[in-house]
Parts: sequence; structure tokens; C-alpha cells
Amino acid sequence: MVKAANRIDADPPANDTDSLTPIGPGAYALWRATTLGVVTEALEQRLILNLMGGFSGCRVLDAGCGDGALACAAASQGAEVTGIDVDPAMLAAARSRAAKAGIRATFSEGRIEHLPFPAASFDVVVAVTVLCFVADAAGAVREMARVLRPGGRLVIGELGRWSLWAAIRRMRGWLGSPTWSSARFRTAKELRASAEQAGLSVTEMRGAVYYPPIGVIASALATADPWLGRLTSFGAAFIALGATAAGSNREK
Repeated sequence: MVKAANRIDADPPANDTDSLTPIGPGAYALWRATTLGVVTEALEQRLILNLMGGFSGCRVLDAGCGDGALACAAASQGAEVTGIDVDPAMLAAARSRAAKAGIRATFSEGRIEHLPFPAASFDVVVAVTVLCFVADAAGAVREMARVLRPGGRLVIGELGRWSLWAAIRRMRGWLGSPTWSSARFRTAKELRASAEQAGLSVTEMRGAVYYPPIGVIASALATADPWLGRLTSFGAAFIALGATAAGSNREK
């Protein structure tokens, strides 16, 4: 499953802030035990994995991997996955998840703004709900583009600015939440601009989670959500972008 991008009952870990939040991997587990969490993460997982494309033999970087749910999902489909995060507790949870599932993946400490890898190291780079916590988001996108191989694919999933979910988070920030007080939510247009300024070609822009943060409504509307996501990203709580680097696809 994708990281708890839309968890509303507790603030999620801010994977790339200077001050780590006190909320750890257990909060993700609580979210995934709710109806709202199950429905929401299933939609987000399907969207992100589809945008990432085929995995067999691909080198994948999960930048801001959290507790490793997405990294393990990609590795289980044949990818060679590396996950980085600034939070040691999250990295420990990611390693534990991979070990319990018998999945081979590498997890190490690192920041999305200064990726510790040579240029052109990965076929796919993915970052889910990370840029909203990064002061220099444009620089982070350039870093992700730098480590992509020619023809490689960048996938970004972010909290959409114009949604009820984002409005609730902004209110929490105004009330003093350390997680959301400095978070910045972006529109599809802003995400596209960041990718294009980094020299990438945007190929897809999709939305997900068009329902309010209520479990019974999420269950009722889940089947219509992918259809809405193909029509527009406006109003989506989750916006995902797919972009490619110049050059032959997955050139070695």
C-alpha cells in the first residue's frame, strides 16, 4: 500500500522536515485498520503503481519511503528497490516489513533534496506526499530528475490543494499542528510546472480520493473514483503525476 497520504485522524510523519514528528509507524497501522484508510490507500496504491509502469528488472527509488509499504509492493512485482527516508524509526519499520514478507529491498537514511546517488542511477523514481514538506520542492524534483536514467520515469503523488482534506490540514496547521503548520499543498498545474522545469516531459496527470474523509462515503464512492480521476484532478485529495526523462526508455 501507498504511504498514508490522506490519513485524517492523526498527523502523518513529515518525511523530509528538519524536525521529525513524534508520530511513528504505529500511526500508519491505525490508519490502515479503518475503513477510510483501507479504501483510500487501495485507490492511491493502484494509481501510483499504474503510473510507475512495469517493474521486472527495474531499479526503483522510493524517495521518502516511510514504513516501506510502497517500496515492498514494487519489490514484490520484480523491481530492485531502494528506499530512503530521514526518519530512523520509519526505516526500521520498512526493513521489518520487507523481512517479514521475504522481500529484498534496500533502505537507508537520506534526504530528497540531496539524494546520495550518482546521476542516471534509477529507471523509476517515486515520491509520495513528500514535496509538501520540503522547503525547496523545485530543487527536490531536479534531484529526482538527476538520478533518473535516460527515458526513466518520475512519479509524484501529492495532497491536492483544492480539497476538503487539504482544508482540514490547513486548519490543523493554523491550530498549531507541527506537521501541517509549514506544509504546502499544490495544484496539478504547479506539479506539472516543477517537472517541466526539471527537464521532464509530463505524460499523465491523475486525481484520486474525491470523497470527504468519512469511511462509509468512501466505500460508496470508491468504484467511481478512478473514473473521476481520468476526467479531472480538480477537487481530488490526491494528485499523481507521471513524467519521463529525455532519452531511450530504460536505457542501460
